[in-house]
Amino acid sequence: MEKNKPYDFPEHFRDFVFMPKFDDNIEMLASMAEPENWDYQSTTASHPKPILRNYLTYTYKRVAEERKIAITSDEEFACWNTGLITKKQEPLFAILEKNKLDGLAHYWHFWKFCRKGEWDLNKFSSLPEMAHYFDDPSVLVFDTRKELRVNVEHIIEDNLERFPAEIKTMNPFGLQNLVKGAIDTASERVKRNYKTAIPQYYQGAIQLLLPLTLLDPSRADLALVVERFSGFYRGSTCLTLDMAYNNARQLARPDRDWLTP
Repeated sequence: MEKNKPYDFPEHFRDFVFMPKFDDNIEMLASMAEPENWDYQSTTASHPKPILRNYLTYTYKRVAEERKIAITSDEEFACWNTGLITKKQEPLFAILEKNKLDGLAHYWHFWKFCRKGEWDLNKFSSLPEMAHYFDDPSVLVFDTRKELRVNVEHIIEDNLERFPAEIKTMNPFGLQNLVKGAIDTASERVKRNYKTAIPQYYQGAIQLLLPLTLLDPSRADLALVVERFSGFYRGSTCLTLDMAYNNARQLARPDRDWLTP
């Protein structure tokens, strides 16, 4: 089997580094990082801490795109910035070592997560920066002067399985009116508090998430995904809150005004 070369950065984490004890390592990273809830609230997951698993694999994908992976001159070790920090605000890095096992295409074998101040990072002449997702900070804020366009019928038809069970069997016309009212409420809410719109990174672009409160005005049931166009916004789909938090966490821990893990 032909092995990858040290500077080959495949799209998928699983193709880049051999990490046989993935779940154990995720637990270790969670114990080292600033405390955070990495579990879904309403979705059954097949692995522990699914939000952290997704965060790690998609952060790798971004640093690979940006080629922010440091490799020692002898090509024996590599590291990248996870974007996470410890309780004492110290950045956490993933360190890899050259794979010595036969029968694997991976050049790299996972070694450990470590704090920026640990001795093992002295192997690297410089440490890589964390992943970067946007150049224009204005994309992180919903411009309330712009029109929000939403094809409500399309949103419902394509995502009905994500809606609360109590309203899935509603008359289609009544459900459309309920969703339209929730969108109007979200639009008014973001006018009064810009933090209501939570950014997420998806397929190379920043999108915004708005809360849809369908059953209880104090609690969101879904998140409306909003895309920015020249002169207006378009509501493209809706996500469950677990899906929305998972996506938003890639950029930063969301404000807990309405989107909580």
